[in-house]
Amino acid sequence: MECGASTFRAYIARTPEFNAYFTEDKRIASPKGTVRFETPPGKQAQLDWKENILYETKDGEQVEINVAALILSTSRIRTFHMSISKSQSTLFSFLTEAFEAFGGVPAELLTDNMRTVMDEARTEHSPGKVNAKFEQFAKDFGFKVRACIAGRPRTKGKIETTMKLLDEIHAYQGQFTLEELHQFIQDLANRVNHQIHQGTGKIPIMEFKKERNHLLQLPTEKIRDSYRIKHRTVKVNASNMISYKSNQYSVPPEYQGKKVDIQLYDDYLWIYYNTKLIARHPISQAKLNYQEAHYKAGLMVSAPNYPEIDDLAKKNLTTIGEVYK
Repeated sequence: MECGASTFRAYIARTPEFNAYFTEDKRIASPKGTVRFETPPGKQAQLDWKENILYETKDGEQVEINVAALILSTSRIRTFHMSISKSQSTLFSFLTEAFEAFGGVPAELLTDNMRTVMDEARTEHSPGKVNAKFEQFAKDFGFKVRACIAGRPRTKGKIETTMKLLDEIHAYQGQFTLEELHQFIQDLANRVNHQIHQGTGKIPIMEFKKERNHLLQLPTEKIRDSYRIKHRTVKVNASNMISYKSNQYSVPPEYQGKKVDIQLYDDYLWIYYNTKLIARHPISQAKLNYQEAHYKAGLMVSAPNYPEIDDLAKKNLTTIGEVYK
């Protein structure tokens, strides 16, 4: 609504059916306190995003990242996914890979009213409306969507507690490249999955072995593939580069000769070796696209005794940039 607060209050006061909620105390009071509840194995998973985390890489680049988190409510095992985007295609791809990692699908997914899931938020007075594409995704995987009442994050307290763990990222400001930060987030999930959970007193990875058998069966591979961010496999050449649309992009020299997967989204090329993110490049019209760290590491392999590697790298990259514009 585009109006002042006083105009809005005057409108409420003039409208009897709205004003009655205040004058006749028809409002539904928010509950006081929180009642703990648990779900049976395989029944529920909770989903959320840790959004808009401003991170400075060790190269001095300021990036805004998001981390998707999914936790199985009984075992408390969780998985994280770092992304620049919060798009629906990113969410579908993350959930697909998470369900595959779990080896099955929970009966229901508890989430807040994020726009990629809900067209209309669930409130105390309205059931809300699930987005048509997400509803089809849920149907294809066989789970039910359950949205929290807007403004009540304690409904999904298990995932909210998990979100606090991700604050640890800030302790490493300026210490990681984006690729290293991706790996740190994966290692964080692995670490907490192997620690005793304060709430249950049990180790999530051990409890997951019991819960896994209660999950629903995964849909066919054809259905799962339709929700992945498309990728293809390429080989790293002798110059530590991969080709995409006739242009070349660098990777660390230790991947020379290996096959890597590339994905394209958010105008970036994401390069993975197995499931490890090893490089990220903005899509470019330049023929050769080097990251300085990759080029320098390659020089250290090919010319280990050269006295001024840093100066040589910068000089050569400047020349390459001029020649291959």
